Amino acid sequence: MSDAPALVAKLWNYCRVLRDDGLSYQDYIEQLTYLLFLKMADELAKPPFNRPPLVPAGLDWQSLLDRDGDDLEVHYRHVLTELGRASGTLGVVFRKAQNRIQDPAKLRRLVLDLIGQESWTSMDADVKGDAYEGLLAKNAEDVKTGAGQYFTPRALIRAMVEVMGPEPDTRICDPACGTGGFFLAAHDFIVHNHALDPDQKRHLRFEAFRGWEIVDNTARLCQMNLLLHGISAPESDSPITVADSLQSHPGEHFDMVLTNPPFGKKSSITVVGAGGEVEREDLTYVRDDFWATTSNKQLNFLQHVKTLLTINGRAAIVVPDNVLFEGGAGETVRRKLLHECDVHTLLRLPTGIFYAGGVKANVLFFDRKPAAETPWTRKLWIYDFRTNQHFTLKERPLRYEDLAEFIRAYNPANRHERQESERFRPFAYEDLVARDKASLDIFWLRDQSLEDSASLPPPEVIAQEIVEDLEAALSEFAQVARSLANSGQLEPGRASG
Repeated sequence: MSDAPALVAKLWNYCRVLRDDGLSYQDYIEQLTYLLFLKMADELAKPPFNRPPLVPAGLDWQSLLDRDGDDLEVHYRHVLTELGRASGTLGVVFRKAQNRIQDPAKLRRLVLDLIGQESWTSMDADVKGDAYEGLLAKNAEDVKTGAGQYFTPRALIRAMVEVMGPEPDTRICDPACGTGGFFLAAHDFIVHNHALDPDQKRHLRFEAFRGWEIVDNTARLCQMNLLLHGISAPESDSPITVADSLQSHPGEHFDMVLTNPPFGKKSSITVVGAGGEVEREDLTYVRDDFWATTSNKQLNFLQHVKTLLTINGRAAIVVPDNVLFEGGAGETVRRKLLHECDVHTLLRLPTGIFYAGGVKANVLFFDRKPAAETPWTRKLWIYDFRTNQHFTLKERPLRYEDLAEFIRAYNPANRHERQESERFRPFAYEDLVARDKASLDIFWLRDQSLEDSASLPPPEVIAQEIVEDLEAALSEFAQVARSLANSGQLEPGRASG
């Protein structure tokens, strides 16, 4: 039986062969996903499981083994098309699936040697799950595909879950679930911190998690990631809905929301004109349960998360800096959030930890509360993990140990008993709402590198931070230019200067 690192190496080495044929990392992992699912479904229909066949005869794993050459390639395309029309978990995995492997001999080797040689259902969930996570992490590192935007650093996820402390009966939602990192970390935390009875195990597998993901390819990776980690089952309904979660309220509420919505301020749709010209139009969500109507995607996700919570439900959401200080709708949302919820903790994150460049982000922790005349937020504790902290994805990636001090300061056992420190300070509600635009963009530590050249980080870290600042600025300018072009104030494709 392979261990996870050996399995990752085995699967990844074959990816290099397929890269010669022009396959991207993302393409390769998708093909693995289709074939893994078919092989696992085949294993479940045989002893000792003997479950009813999930995949129709003629479209199953055996139908691939029975073919070779061009016949295999043609049939594989047919399988993907037919299964893409299915509902439930099958539909999530195979929706809009396409074959990217043009060489039938390489497809045959992938079927027979890489996937066919392992017994996936009997393999320990930690091994196959960690192997798949290993592939997703490698894929996130591939800057060209942009896959990193769907992959939150696992060290940060683990720390967020640790302080939130989900219980065996907790219902957890992620309205922008990416490849499922929050679900896996919450599942792992619950299993390792509780002795579960059979009902709790069943709840954890089939009912604990609900996610939304707008991108088909990412949703299928998430679904397979969950399956390989023992969450849900091939024959059950998928816990993942492929849709824009901001469009409407799902009609159900959750005890906990853990999420890192996609970066980028504006929600937009692409419009193709009669002459073939492509324009992007800002997308504004009009919802009665939102405090403010805005095209700012981050503010919309923050409002959406609040609506998803049960009364006394708890949330941890990654938000970029603009959510903390932006005026207009931003100010409205912050004032409402501070009044109607207990906004108790803010973790200011360093740059250089996300695969999406140019991001200055934070984690906001709050509890939804029942309607009341007086504000629920009494005190917001801010932990500054940004000032004088320097990380890069390659030279110094974020580790779980780097967040250990924050976890201790948060005091998950009783967050009402906290100790102030150099990096951790409380700010009273009255002081917060008295600030200009009720800005939560608060910092107090002195940046040592501005005062002492000996404290400067290494040149490669400085260079990366400059790149990230420039990328963030360019992204902001691009958003402004698009908005002006769409409003007719600037001709598309032209700018002054």
